Amino acid sequence: MKARLAAGETLFGTFLTLGSPLAAESLGLAGFDWLLVDLEHGGGHESQLLGQLLGATAAGVHALVRVESDARGRTARALDLGVEGVMCPQVNSAAAAEAWASALHYGPAGSRGIAFFHRGARFGTDPEPVEHARERVLGIAQIESPEAVEAVEEIAAIDGIDVLFVGPSDLSYSMGRFREFDDPAFRSAIERVVAAATDAGKTAGIFLASPNEVPAAIADGFRMIAIGSDGGFMMQAARAAVLQARGA
Repeated sequence: MKARLAAGETLFGTFLTLGSPLAAESLGLAGFDWLLVDLEHGGGHESQLLGQLLGATAAGVHALVRVESDARGRTARALDLGVEGVMCPQVNSAAAAEAWASALHYGPAGSRGIAFFHRGARFGTDPEPVEHARERVLGIAQIESPEAVEAVEEIAAIDGIDVLFVGPSDLSYSMGRFREFDDPAFRSAIERVVAAATDAGKTAGIFLASPNEVPAAIADGFRMIAIGSDGGFMMQAARAAVLQARGA
């Protein structure tokens, strides 16, 4: 996925919030490019991460995770289990971004602990685990506050940060403009994040509630695009089916 984004592709994915390996596999087979296991929110637990990664692998899609915080142990365990990329919430400064990005990679560029017997290194059979991890591991920093926007150019310049990812609801709420997505100040923040990513040769990403919002996001310059979640899709389809049945 890191190589595909670097080559300029636009990739669509969704968040996994139910903790279900079967939901992961089925959504991968539905045609998404990537799936992200959400350990910050949702009903899943870290103990359920591996099953969902296996589901995504069975479907042939990129498997990512959002960790609860920048605690290096959370990131390290996810990488050892074989995720391709890690998303960190609330990256509000260049110092925080640099410290977290260091945990993504082995030395000398990073400070990830050396251990190659895990799934992420193919249980010790990868002949070049350090080099392959450098090429493969995708670092996704969430820009969710005015402080993060003010530091976004510095964050984008950090090695190991590959994607600047916006959660529009969180960012607008922290700006005092909750879901006022046409507000000039919010629009200015969005433009600044995308420009910082572009200027640094990185990717801008965003979470969307509906595919109807995709054309506008692409026009803004976003290329890692999340659409909804497994729980959201289930609820939407179930409600539509019930309404249709009752209408009949």
